[in-house]
Amino acid sequence: MPLSVLLTRRERRYEETSWRLDAAIAVELDKVNIYYGEKRVVKDVSLKIPRNSVFAIMGPSGSGKSTLLRAINRMLDFVPGARVEGSVRVLGVDVYNDNVDPIEVRRLVGMVFQMPNPFPHMSIYDNVALGPRIHKMYRNKKELDEIVRWALEKAALWDEVKDRLHEPASKLSGGQQQRLCIARALALKPKILLMDEPTANLDPIATSKIEELIIELKKDVTIIIVTHSPRQAARVADYVAFIYRGELIETGPTREVFTRPKHELTEKFLTGAF
Repeated sequence: MPLSVLLTRRERRYEETSWRLDAAIAVELDKVNIYYGEKRVVKDVSLKIPRNSVFAIMGPSGSGKSTLLRAINRMLDFVPGARVEGSVRVLGVDVYNDNVDPIEVRRLVGMVFQMPNPFPHMSIYDNVALGPRIHKMYRNKKELDEIVRWALEKAALWDEVKDRLHEPASKLSGGQQQRLCIARALALKPKILLMDEPTANLDPIATSKIEELIIELKKDVTIIIVTHSPRQAARVADYVAFIYRGELIETGPTREVFTRPKHELTEKFLTGAF
């Protein structure tokens, strides 16, 4: 069966769970507060993230960026003592509603972490195929092969690994491993991709490849990237939000925020004065 038919089936399943796949706003946060125990680490953050854009959440270390990112696909469910207040809507659905399956949320909202984390003893092929196997997205080996190739092509990795698909993922370079993780996330055909400092541990050449990939991928998915680097945000993002000590200081189109920051703290961060 062609990959396009498989993806159409998946979108039909999304529609049955009331996801608005054509929504102009991919993610909307309304007065979101996040606590670790009694400590509030994200404070009354409200954001609207347009579909098929790159949205950068930037700020210094410890400002709550990664915590906010993990609230979007309910990864904070795994953090003891963490709780989220306010509304987090993904494609029109409040993901913290009791009727929403968090597994479905994480399938719709993929994630790539700061450290490349492929399964090192699995082959390159099996790393990408794992998600489709778990979620039964194919009927035969040929269909699974199509999904794996499609995801690796989307992650700009296919040409580099097509002749070594059954080698361990650990044999790849750091940059290749990160692109493999992107391919692994894309294999589930998410609508939104969260990226938490995806180039923080990569060299400049690998970083450049990932940034080029981010810009290309927004044709297919909405990308929300956390970065402590204003330069990276300027290179890849259509929109930015600046967060400092858990508070949203400023947000808007990238060019507008970088050329005419409205808040003194934003200007200090962009000019490296922190």
